[in-house]
Amino acid sequence: MMQIRDFEETAWKLFTENKLRGSVHLYTGEEAVAATICSQLTDNDYITSTHRGHGHCIAKGAELDKALAELMGKATGYCKGRSGSMHIADFTKGNLGANAIVGGGIPIATGGGLAIKMQKRKNVSVSFFGDGASNQGTFHESLNLASVWKLPVIFVCENNQFGMTTPTSQSTSVKNIADRAVGYGIPGEVVDGNDVIAIYDAFAKAKERALSGQGPTLLECKTYRWRGHWTGDPEVYRSREEVEDWKKNRDPIKLFHAYLIKNKLAKEEELKNIEDEANKKMQEAVQFAENSPEPDPAHVLDDVFYEG
Repeated sequence: MMQIRDFEETAWKLFTENKLRGSVHLYTGEEAVAATICSQLTDNDYITSTHRGHGHCIAKGAELDKALAELMGKATGYCKGRSGSMHIADFTKGNLGANAIVGGGIPIATGGGLAIKMQKRKNVSVSFFGDGASNQGTFHESLNLASVWKLPVIFVCENNQFGMTTPTSQSTSVKNIADRAVGYGIPGEVVDGNDVIAIYDAFAKAKERALSGQGPTLLECKTYRWRGHWTGDPEVYRSREEVEDWKKNRDPIKLFHAYLIKNKLAKEEELKNIEDEANKKMQEAVQFAENSPEPDPAHVLDDVFYEG
């Protein structure tokens, strides 16, 4: 969670300094979902991500330096500087890619689940998507097919309260997106998306169900993004007081910090070391990315056409 938080806040700073190409969609405030779920996955498990996907990539094992280099359009990035913020992929870690199309990753994760089942592997495929994507046809089609074929797919809706600038209550026909699971004959569960323990337990149950051949689960993690939909968002659709309240009282990192201390699972010094180590890695990533070369125009057609 600390690495994701540092990465996102660094990306924001680099954007304001005009060192980062294009706009970015930041995951700050939602770190618990990706970090907790991906902690239960291996490199052989799949994920698909979203336009707000840096957190998923990092939680699935992405190296901070290569990820930041990609955001800055450098040749040393994961996709050689071609994908930018919204299309990072790393097949070696089971990351089938972020996706700028709302709901675009959901059927890809379903395909990943089908591949796992056909290969008779004991793995799962996880689709991360936002509340807005739950109104897309891809969501309904994928849940239906995954249910019919009992695929080992776990659909994780990160409900951060707003689909771009529209409150979920104004765009969605049900109180809880997880309620839609009943239409496809699968379990649906609402989880506090800022509570590490609640997320861990809910996902563990969904994963066990998938691995036992019972099929998919829909998890709705209710959370909140601290920053705007994108880096230029004026945020006229919500109050500053609301944002500050979530920062003060529902910060997933502070909540888990307090839990660890209260239950004597960690000492303050240990947690401070984790924070310092994350910060150090981020500083090294910035140096790597800033010192990396620009892509060579001579290679603009590389990897575009299949040869052989």
